[in-house]
Amino acid sequence: MSKTKYIFVTGGVSSSLGKGIISASLAKLLQSRGLDVTIQKLDPYINVDPGTLNPYEHGECYVTSDGAETDLDLGHYERFLNVETSQANNVTTGRIYQTVIEKERKGDFLGKTVQVIPHITDEIKRRIKLLGETNNYDVIITEIGGTVGDIESLPYIESVRQLRWELGKSNSLVIHLTLVPYLSAAKELKTKPTQHSVKTLMESGINADILVCRTEHDISDDIKNKLALFCNVDVDSVIQSKDASTIYDVPLMMEKEKLDKVVLKKLEISNYSSTNMNVWADFVNKLKSPKNTINIGLVGKYVELQDSYKSILESLVHAGSVNETKVNVHSIHSEHIDDEINEKILKLDGLIVAPGFGSRGIEGKIKSIKSARENNIPFFGICLGMQMAVIEFSRNVLNLKDSNSTEMDKNTSNPVISLMQDQKNITNMGGTMRLGSWDCELIENSRAMSIYNSKQIKERHRHRWELNNKYLDDLQDAGLKASGINSKTGLVEIVELPSNDWFIGVQFHPEYKSTVENPHPLFVSFVSACLKYNNSKK
Repeated sequence: MSKTKYIFVTGGVSSSLGKGIISASLAKLLQSRGLDVTIQKLDPYINVDPGTLNPYEHGECYVTSDGAETDLDLGHYERFLNVETSQANNVTTGRIYQTVIEKERKGDFLGKTVQVIPHITDEIKRRIKLLGETNNYDVIITEIGGTVGDIESLPYIESVRQLRWELGKSNSLVIHLTLVPYLSAAKELKTKPTQHSVKTLMESGINADILVCRTEHDISDDIKNKLALFCNVDVDSVIQSKDASTIYDVPLMMEKEKLDKVVLKKLEISNYSSTNMNVWADFVNKLKSPKNTINIGLVGKYVELQDSYKSILESLVHAGSVNETKVNVHSIHSEHIDDEINEKILKLDGLIVAPGFGSRGIEGKIKSIKSARENNIPFFGICLGMQMAVIEFSRNVLNLKDSNSTEMDKNTSNPVISLMQDQKNITNMGGTMRLGSWDCELIENSRAMSIYNSKQIKERHRHRWELNNKYLDDLQDAGLKASGINSKTGLVEIVELPSNDWFIGVQFHPEYKSTVENPHPLFVSFVSACLKYNNSKK
């Protein structure tokens, strides 16, 4: 193709309809046809990035290899496409305004009055086109956060209106994801919310080319004809997106609905191959027809909101499919772990202690790790989970009863976890942690090396504290081995307990790298160990 094609995905009627999943599903279908595709997310909040947001506010913060703290939808993009994203794939209003204000302070606008139009919209358009200009993608899908009609989304909608004229009709299209609700009292689907949503979009100067309609029930031909008539789209461009049992069904459902074919026709793309979703379909079949079932506990302080640990949950789905095992995840609030909850933990097949920050709930995490260690229950500690494992081991094996992290207790006499040296003079919180991919060298004959089957690995990080190497010899002499080290900094990346069947803590976030096509080896091995433990109890 001579130039990149652009697809803009907007949402209407309600939030949480799944723009990210629809975007990722369409991208997967186009990718399966041999096209080079990427997705970017435009977020309307004024935060520069979600790095300082509480997970209750916005779910997990997803970290890319280049160290960008981004929206969790980028995790869906990577999991579906098996292609890495970057800082350029996530744009926020905060970042847009920050850039424009910095230019104004430098005098770049030559005394002009800085306005939303054209200065803010020009910066948005520049960011949208940046991916295509630097990577030569065939198709770029841009998901616009929020719902049509939101005040904060208006500059993005206006930018799309301008871009459509600049790019030309055959080089861009708009997909509008909307809700067709079912009223049980009337026993029928209602199209009026979608009509109003499309009308709101049209008032901003944008006509939707394709409607993707979220629904609990099948949409009849009569309803499709009605939506086409009232919303100015072709009947073939009214696409049904019925509720699915798993998000991984959606690409196959969209293939059945011919969404990719409609897009290819409207964008006048001709150099593509036939769809090949066999690997994906095999993954879904294994996921839906497991031979085994295991129960894993996920200990964290944000368990009320599943999006807080989205990447961990999806990594367990990937690993479960590989092991042909259904993984039931039991959320355990770390603040509420008492003797009764601890008895339930002892009945599980495995335990994950999740990442996090702050002192809330850490004693519960330590208590759960002690139970897993002493009862040889497969244990997986991630980031803070690894640090808690080190503290638990120090307290109960090394008998350093006041062991702690200086994050939780600045005055502890045994800071087995301490602030990284390069973090000690940092005052700004946003974007200043140890972020992105870092090298790790695995120790010969360790469990970690046997799992990765490699001497050198790269994993993504998001933390400020580390294992204090002053205590490393004592920990190793007592049995907790450092099996992964960053050779340049000397930081411990992985610890494991060889005396247990599966006990591993990692300072990094392996969940960020697990995809459908490449499930992360640590999660695959952990689920396998949990299955083995489950079988041993029978």
